[in-house]
Amino acid sequence: MTPRQIDDQTRERVRLLFIAKHALGDGSLHPDDGNHAIYHKEIRTILEGLGLNLMLADRFEVLFDKPEVDFVFPLLNRAGFFNSEMLGPLLCQRHGIPFLGGSPIIRGLGDDKHLTKLAVSARGVPTAPWAIYRRGAKVLEDYCPPAERWVVKPNASSASWGVTDATDWKGVEAGVAGIHDQGHDAIVEPFVSGSDVEVPCITIGEPVIMPMMIFRQGDPDHLRTYYEKRDLVDRAGKYSLDPFENDAVAQKIAEYTSKLFREFHPFDYGRFEFRVNEETSAVQFLEVNLNCNLWSEKVFGRSAKLAGLTHPQLIETILANSLERNGVIAS
Repeated sequence: MTPRQIDDQTRERVRLLFIAKHALGDGSLHPDDGNHAIYHKEIRTILEGLGLNLMLADRFEVLFDKPEVDFVFPLLNRAGFFNSEMLGPLLCQRHGIPFLGGSPIIRGLGDDKHLTKLAVSARGVPTAPWAIYRRGAKVLEDYCPPAERWVVKPNASSASWGVTDATDWKGVEAGVAGIHDQGHDAIVEPFVSGSDVEVPCITIGEPVIMPMMIFRQGDPDHLRTYYEKRDLVDRAGKYSLDPFENDAVAQKIAEYTSKLFREFHPFDYGRFEFRVNEETSAVQFLEVNLNCNLWSEKVFGRSAKLAGLTHPQLIETILANSLERNGVIAS
């Protein structure tokens, strides 16, 4: 993959706002957000190293009145309220400021797991049956797909926060009630044994699939937690992040992913996730994240290395393509 570069004139001319919860942090592991604080500091350091005309912020208030910037790089997502993922893009659109990532409506589609699964099903891509339980609506057993074990999670969760499992209807009810009590909708689906294959994609005119990775689980029936994903507990031996090297299954996943591009394009970067049973080669779509983690130690950073890019080259390539797509720099 050939990296893109931002020209010197653009570096000086374009005023770029980087907004993230830990944009001003020192990069220390956060007691609640874990390695996300490290990630935000890393991206800030890369943007500073690119010599950009950079402004930093860690809260949405900077966008309430129109800031004197030409482009926004938003990583402020889970802001403590329902559907907060859409606020940054909406505020940018209110002021007519272009920004990195999908439009608010596309972000909403991707962050709502129920709507995403409807779109995926319409494209003929296999995904587990599910039930959506919106907060304030009745929680009826009739809606729930049959299973011996279910996963109960917030319908707009990221990094598996709030995810639980259940083996009977009372457990499902309790899980849904817990999510509703936190102000979120809940989605319930049968637990699927296997490991998660991650498909990172970036837009270079059109979406491009980067080398796939697999979170290979020591126990394919283990339910990965938020605390494991954020490095807040010891996860040694539970799973590893490896290149996915099953060519036949990778080809099938690439075909499924390509079918989904039309539902979400244009987006600048995103991660499509599939559950794979490595014994049977069965594949089911899980979810998509269009503002996913770009940290060097996670999927995108490891995949970029396999594609021949350094981490700074990955970030600059994504940013350069978005600046061009949004008309901030000439194509």
